[in-house]
Amino acid sequence: MKNIITQFSRLFVGVLFIISGLIKLNDPVGFSYKLAEYFSEPVFNMPFLEPLALGLAIFLVILEVVLGVMLLVGYKSKLTIWALLLLIVFFTFLTFYSAYFDVVKDCGCFGDALHLTPWQSFTKDVVLLFFILILFINKKLVKPLFSKLVTNIITLVSIILCVFMAVWVINHNPIKDFRPYKVGTNIEKGMEIPEGAPKSVVEMIFIYKVNGVDKEFTEKDLMNIPEGAVFVDRKDKVISEGYVPPIHDFTMTKDDSDYKEELLKEPKLLIYVTYDLNLSNPEGMKKLAKVTADAKAKGYKVIGMTASGAEEIAKAKKDYALNIDFYFCDGTALKTVERANPSIVVVHDGTIAQKVHYNDVDDLKL
Repeated sequence: MKNIITQFSRLFVGVLFIISGLIKLNDPVGFSYKLAEYFSEPVFNMPFLEPLALGLAIFLVILEVVLGVMLLVGYKSKLTIWALLLLIVFFTFLTFYSAYFDVVKDCGCFGDALHLTPWQSFTKDVVLLFFILILFINKKLVKPLFSKLVTNIITLVSIILCVFMAVWVINHNPIKDFRPYKVGTNIEKGMEIPEGAPKSVVEMIFIYKVNGVDKEFTEKDLMNIPEGAVFVDRKDKVISEGYVPPIHDFTMTKDDSDYKEELLKEPKLLIYVTYDLNLSNPEGMKKLAKVTADAKAKGYKVIGMTASGAEEIAKAKKDYALNIDFYFCDGTALKTVERANPSIVVVHDGTIAQKVHYNDVDDLKL
């Protein structure tokens, strides 16, 4: 019985680590955004780690996949199980912190393929911790499935394939797009809220300084605010989350007007997505002028979308000879549209027809 439970735990943990790792390895840039969120000031306040987020993301997802493979084939089982235990303890701490302090809404455990609430993520990690502890207690029962040579080869091949996949998706697009803006998606329909969908329940919280200390009051408490209290701020506390459409926070703003409805009706629309012009790839930006000329010659309306300010837009238009209008959109939304900076998105009547990394401009079909 002990051996059956141990082998089940081995299979369960190994397969789950491989699946979870591969999903994130498909989009390591997206996972790096999640790590950067953990490093940000509101969470762990470690901004010095933010520039390292992509490198750490690649290392962690490759480690996750390879450890899963090592566990299944029985490569250096003691080392593998120790590594799994340390990794799951670390992840469990992160998900508990996110859930308890309500700072990161989605841990990114399964990328954009499956969104889990913080408490769901924590529960998942606790379950994994339970099975890894079984493996830890019964390490001697986790034996190699093949000869030492075959086990070494499988482990080495898994590392090589993971590294190749990481390099490929960073320099191109994810192999499988799980995001709300995947090809074939109609943006306007993605923003619709179905009739009868649950609405968010929000409570207004008023903050007053009472005897030098900030205290929170609900609307019901307003009559009980002490005399002499000074108003500090007001915030909304979400009691229950309502339906959130797959596409939200998407705007196409210029001169304080949102042109989204008008632009998404264009039969031929070519969009350059660059969430931050200061961080955009110079070689990629240089390719856009020729793409613009070719697209306009074929009847496309060409625009840019960015979260950068007017000065950065003016500089980019001058440096890269871009005779197009730029529209503002939230940086997080643009990072969700496409990972590359810049990237090219072809839209026909509001439906995404093609998405191209700046390294794959030759694959653009107009």
